[in-house]
Amino acid sequence: MKHEINLSNIDIHTDLAIDVIDKISSLDGVKQVIRNVDGVSITDVKLEKKNSLNKKEGNYITIEFDDVTDSTNYNKIKEVVKLELNSLMCKMNIKDSDTCLFIGLGNAKSTPDSLGPKVSKDIIVTKHIYDLGQLDSKYRVVSVISPGVSANTGIETSDIVDSIVKKIRPNFIIAVDALASGSIDRVNKTIQMTDTGIHPGSGIGNARKEISKSTIGIPVIAIGVPTVVDASVIVADTINYMYKHYAFNKEYSKNPKSKLTFNNVNYLNKNIVINTKDKEDLFGLIGKLNSDEVKILINEVLNPIGYNLMVTPKEIDFVIDRLSTLISCSVNEMLHDI
Repeated sequence: MKHEINLSNIDIHTDLAIDVIDKISSLDGVKQVIRNVDGVSITDVKLEKKNSLNKKEGNYITIEFDDVTDSTNYNKIKEVVKLELNSLMCKMNIKDSDTCLFIGLGNAKSTPDSLGPKVSKDIIVTKHIYDLGQLDSKYRVVSVISPGVSANTGIETSDIVDSIVKKIRPNFIIAVDALASGSIDRVNKTIQMTDTGIHPGSGIGNARKEISKSTIGIPVIAIGVPTVVDASVIVADTINYMYKHYAFNKEYSKNPKSKLTFNNVNYLNKNIVINTKDKEDLFGLIGKLNSDEVKILINEVLNPIGYNLMVTPKEIDFVIDRLSTLISCSVNEMLHDI
C-alpha cells in the first residue's frame, strides 16, 4: 500500500532559488543559464513576476564549489564572486559614485548564523572620513551596521535599517546573511547573490520583515551562504545516497578486476542507474516513494516530536571564518578601486 502524502502541506526549509528549481518539474516564468568559470559552477536564474518557484521577481546568481579551504580554490571563488557581484551591480545601474550601506545580518553569538557580523567587521568604512573632508577618489562612501537579531534587540531588523536609510540616505544596500539549504550538497559550498532583497530568518521558518527596494526604497543586493540544513533533509539525502551506493555495489562487484580498488571508488562520480526494484529491495514501502515524498514523510515523523533539528557541519567555525574573509575581500574590492 502506498503512503498517501499531501506535498503542499509541508515546506522544506531553504533560502536558495536553485533548491526550489531542483524540486519542481514546471519552470514557468523561470529563465535559467548554467555556466562554468575555472571549475566553479554558476547558475543564473531570472524570475518573472509570475513564476512557478513562488519567489520574488528578479535575478538570482548561485555560485557552487567543492572546497573553499585551500588557497587555490579560495582565489578562484573570490574572483568569480567579484565578477558576479560587479555584473549584478551593473544590472541594477549602481554607479561608482553611489554610496553604500553594508548590513551584516545574523547573530554573532551563534557560529552558523555569524557570517554577516563577521563579514561586516572587515568591510572598509569611509563615511565618517567623508563627513570630515575628502578621501582618495578610489574609495566609495561606505557605512556599516550589524543590527543583531530581534530576539536580542526587541526591534525588527527591517525597522532598524529603514530608520538608518532615512537618516544617512545611502544609494544602495549590500546585505550578507547565513542561509538554510534544502540539500546537504550545498551547505558551505554555495554563495547566492540576488537583487530581490532578503527575508531574515525565512530559511529556518522564522521569517522577519523583508529588506528590499519595495520596503526600504533603495536597491538591495543580498549575499548569502547556506550554513544549516534540516535533519529531515539529511535523512532523506542519506537514503538517496544509500540507493546509489547499493546500485553501485551491485554493478561494480560483478567485475572481478575492480575488487582491489572497490573501496576507494567514489560512487557519486559514477553514472549509476537506480531502478525501482533496487529501491524496494533495500527499503520496501519507502522505496516506492519519490525523493520529495520521502522528505515529507520524514517531516511527518520528526516535526511532531520536535526532532527536526537544524544541523551544521562540525568544521563550521573554520569554514565561516574562511567564507567571511572571502566575501569581505570581494565586497571591498568591488566597492572600492583597490
